[in-house]
Amino acid sequence: MVPGFVKTRALRAFAQDFPFAQALGLQMVERGDGRCVMAIDIERAQHFSPQGAAHGGVAYSLADSAMGGALTSLLPEDLWCATLEIKFNYHARVVEGRLTCEATVVHRGKRIANIDARLYQHDRLVSSANGNFAIFPAPAA
Repeated sequence: MVPGFVKTRALRAFAQDFPFAQALGLQMVERGDGRCVMAIDIERAQHFSPQGAAHGGVAYSLADSAMGGALTSLLPEDLWCATLEIKFNYHARVVEGRLTCEATVVHRGKRIANIDARLYQHDRLVSSANGNFAIFPAPAA
């Protein structure tokens, strides 16, 4: 368990079992109370760009998913969320090995939430992000 996590209620499902997440290899580590930790094991053959580092979209996708996981941990079943915008900063190259993202809800309003994310590899901050997510009623099934 990640220090600081307190699970106070049952969480709605947030599985990474859709094809895009499976293709990248996204993994849920911990989630609850407005926080989410996700990871991916970066592999040269699957994730690298021609420049010899992980493609920036891999880190961005990990952050976007973890940020959504953080927010949905606070939402009831009848509310959904979607990314409105994310400001993403790349601080260092992402190489082979485990890449971890820690996302935290900074503010949740009625219709919009703001979320921070930090991405680490080999005990080093490699990227950071801040995003706004829309909150809206789940569509009728």
